[in-house]
This record gives sequence, structure tokens and C-alpha cells, in this order.
Amino acid sequence: MNQWIAFWNILVKDMKTYYLKPPNISWGLIFPLAWTGMFFIKSGNGLGSISTLLPGVVAVSILFGTTSMLAVTVTFEKKNRSFERLLLAPIPLEILMLAKTSGAIIMGVANAFVPIIMAAFLTDLSGMSWAALVPAVLLIAVASTFLGLFIAVAVSEVFEAQTFSNFFRFPMMFLCGLFFPVAQLPILLKPLSYILPLTYGADILHGAVNGIHTMPFVLDFSVLGLFCTGLFLLSIRNIRKHWIA
Repeated sequence: MNQWIAFWNILVKDMKTYYLKPPNISWGLIFPLAWTGMFFIKSGNGLGSISTLLPGVVAVSILFGTTSMLAVTVTFEKKNRSFERLLLAPIPLEILMLAKTSGAIIMGVANAFVPIIMAAFLTDLSGMSWAALVPAVLLIAVASTFLGLFIAVAVSEVFEAQTFSNFFRFPMMFLCGLFFPVAQLPILLKPLSYILPLTYGADILHGAVNGIHTMPFVLDFSVLGLFCTGLFLLSIRNIRKHWIA
């Protein structure tokens, strides 16, 4: 019980210190709004294209929101040595890192619903499968957060984390089937798509919104879950190796 009280206190502290600050709240709203408006306005196909673009905009909003947050919280605290005090706390490292990442997951999920709410005012979303969309949004947020954690652990400066994040984020925008099918990619790039977690998340979102997906949902959810577990365990391993040793 004491461990989960510590989990809650760390999460609340991070939310107050980092995530609920006015600049972060405004950025968390402006970024998905800007992406949504840009793609919806430039689509040129009228309201019918909104449901086609919505899965990609949702995924991008989650990806950029979560990875950007982790680059600040973990890297900044490591640089200022405040993270070392947390490592001395009598709680397992796994629970500590889950507490440090939960705020980013919450913000990622919140970011996801900004374009969905906007789209609901512009087109009919009554046919959307919420049973598939909600867990997909949560898993994409978790996978993206743990990717951000993996990157933050590997660097020592915030700007390095942001730069390294872009090395993954921008290719994922074009390789993961967010705005055009993976089947349309050159044959040499297709294998890269299937080693990126967002490919499976985007497939679920397209299926949930438009009913069009290329892989079974069971496979998509299973692979996303494996990515979440693998990225988290790799991050824990690197923390033990480089920060605690």
C-alpha cells in the first residue's frame, strides 16, 4: 500500500510541477488543434475526408505530446540531480518509473481526444467503434511514452532528447500508415513499418474510425502490448546500468 501511495504522490507532484503548468496545457491543446486544422483544411475533399485523416491526426497528437513531455520531466530531473533522490526512495524502480511516466500517458490520452472532439462537430462519428478506439488510444499513449522514456534515459540534455525523439517521430509519421496505407510504400520501406509500434496503433484507429484495417485487431493489440513491455523493460535495464551502477 505504501508503494502505491508513493506512486500517487510522485504522479501528483509531476502533474503540478510539469504537466498542469499553463504553457504545457496551452501547448497540449494548441498542438493537436493546429495539426487537426492543418490537415482538415488542406485536405481539399470536404467533410468526407475528415474521418480518413482523423486516425493519423490522433496518433500524431499522442506521439508528439508524450515524447515531448518525457524529454522534459526525466531528462531535466536527471540533469538537476533531483531524480537521484527519488532513486533512494524505498519503492521498486519499476513503480517509480511507472509513476514518472503516468503523467505523460494521461496527457497523451487527453491530446488524442482534442481532434476527436473537433471532428465530432464537423462530421458524423456515430459509426466509430469506441470499444476499439479507446484502448488503442491508451496503448498508443503508453507505447509512445515508453519510447520517450527510452530516449530520455539514453541522453543527458533536454535538447538531445528532443533531437533524438525526432529521429523516431518524423519517420513514423510517414512509415506507419497514418495518412496513407503501408501498402503504398516502396517495397524496401515496408519492413521498417512493421518494426514500429505506431503502425499497429494506426491500423486499429483506422479500423475503429473507418472500418478499414489490414491486420486483425488481436494481432495489433498484442504487438502494441509487446512494444510497451519491451520498451519499458529496456528503459529499466538502462537506468540500472547507467544511473544506479
